[in-house]
Amino acid sequence: MLTNSKIIKNIALNINMSLIKDIISVLFFAVLTGISAGLKVEIGSVPITMQTLIVLLSGAYLGSKKGGISQLAYLITGITGIPWFARGGGLSYILSPTFGYLIGFIPASYIVGLLIKKNKNTFNIIKSFIVGNFFIYSFGILWLLRIFDLSKALTVGLYPFIVGDALKIFLAIIILKNIKQ
Repeated sequence: MLTNSKIIKNIALNINMSLIKDIISVLFFAVLTGISAGLKVEIGSVPITMQTLIVLLSGAYLGSKKGGISQLAYLITGITGIPWFARGGGLSYILSPTFGYLIGFIPASYIVGLLIKKNKNTFNIIKSFIVGNFFIYSFGILWLLRIFDLSKALTVGLYPFIVGDALKIFLAIIILKNIKQ
């Protein structure tokens, strides 16, 4: 027979285990985002990376809050010196042309998680991933406007990525549909 104190201890243990699982999941996606930055093709001011794939999956898999936190953890740890952005890390990276995209990872992951939570059918997942990419592009382009005019910012920071990001959305859907949640 369970006493009140045993019930309370079991509840506390379950809460602690759940918190530990959440922390590990958040950190796992932060690390995956960092690793995916190294999978890149240098094409100019903004490289092609696999980061957006992981950002979308972080929101879809972890949900809005934990997904957003995973990307915030990635950003903060990179700013503090872990060289896992596409071109390094550290506080000076804030001046990089790509920093706006990194900021956009946070709302993108959050929004994807929020939208997918409501409806997990394939069409809604595609729509959520497109909206997530929109946030990444928006923050990235706005950041590039500090350096370039709008036409050049779009040429450097949007057009070269559309086809690849469409492929990453397709890959993210396949991965998401095959991961047990």
